[in-house]
Amino acid sequence: MTAFWDSLFSTAARGIRPSPIRDMLQSCRKPGMISFAGGMPDPAIFPVDQFADAASILKTEGRDILQYGATEGYAPLKEFLSSWCAPRLGRTVDSEEMLITSGSIQGADLMTLATVNPGEYVITEAPTFLGVTTDMYNHGAKFLCVPCDSEGMMVDRLPAMIEQARHEGKVVKFVYTIATFQNPLGVTMSLERRKALVRIAREYGVAIFEDDPYGYVRFDGEHLPTLFSLDGGEHVIYAGSFSKILAPGTRVGWCCGSRDLIRKMVVFKQGVDTCTSVVAQAIVYRYAKLGCLDAFLPKIIAHYKAKRDVMIEAFDAFLPKGEFRYTKPEGGFFFWLETPNIAMDALFDRAIARNVAVVKGKPFYPNADGGDHHCRVCYTFASADDIREGVRRFGDAMRELLP
Repeated sequence: MTAFWDSLFSTAARGIRPSPIRDMLQSCRKPGMISFAGGMPDPAIFPVDQFADAASILKTEGRDILQYGATEGYAPLKEFLSSWCAPRLGRTVDSEEMLITSGSIQGADLMTLATVNPGEYVITEAPTFLGVTTDMYNHGAKFLCVPCDSEGMMVDRLPAMIEQARHEGKVVKFVYTIATFQNPLGVTMSLERRKALVRIAREYGVAIFEDDPYGYVRFDGEHLPTLFSLDGGEHVIYAGSFSKILAPGTRVGWCCGSRDLIRKMVVFKQGVDTCTSVVAQAIVYRYAKLGCLDAFLPKIIAHYKAKRDVMIEAFDAFLPKGEFRYTKPEGGFFFWLETPNIAMDALFDRAIARNVAVVKGKPFYPNADGGDHHCRVCYTFASADDIREGVRRFGDAMRELLP
């Protein structure tokens, strides 16, 4: 860093926190590496031909969709999503209750900009998705963290946590949760806890940001009501994304919530990127309107369910018995693997040396107070053969570190 630029950096730039995953992924790009690190879909299943067909909308509406668009989003896409998401949201939402975003992370970014002053608090699960909490941190947010078990966030701890925080003069603005197929845990919040969380939010006057990028990718069991549907959308803002149910390269997501909040988020978005790519929105709309989204979703679910099952079989076959624990995910992208007798820093290095990559657990704790014996393992990207070979290598790395 040169002295010139160092003298010009803002306070925010000096305190900025980079993404640990991005740093780790640099280690994963050497030849022969099997990566379970990035939470990426399998490109082999991308609907390239159908999406290319949908791009024909450029020929019929190109003069409109190649122009600047409304910050709120492409109206036909919003109309489609209002209807398509209604079973999940419990009702159709009005256009003024929806904002099209550049991926679901932008929804959390705009929510933070609209509600959180530097030094104020967001309640999160511990662990949780570090991509969002890193962004919140860089906006000046601080965190109160709630532990999780196999039924998700332990919401019964929230009242005492909020009361204690307020007694100490802390301002708590909202709860950030991935209630369904949580990243990185892979667990799903139970219905009882969902109802309790909505009740607590109302009682204590805090909002809820429900991040739901994986909810449609369910392998087993029944869909649970979203927090938005249980609340009616008064205190909950819901965020969805096409990244996991179509392709992440579209960079198209959506948020649904109170008109008052959406209006503020729109103003902030105007200053960030003017609007989400209208071309991307229009092609996604055409793809969905042709029925491709509904036809493709069962294929995604079957494809990733098979990979999850292969990874479970590989765990049982290749990892040392009694030296690991996990909760079987009913959907989504991830296992959260615990190695109680092996420190993850050392195991990560041994695994990288054997050309297999995972993500260490510690960065998923916003206050860096956990995860020393955990890692996140993604099963969607690697092939079935690579899953087996990668888990075998990881098991060998574990054995090197056992007494």
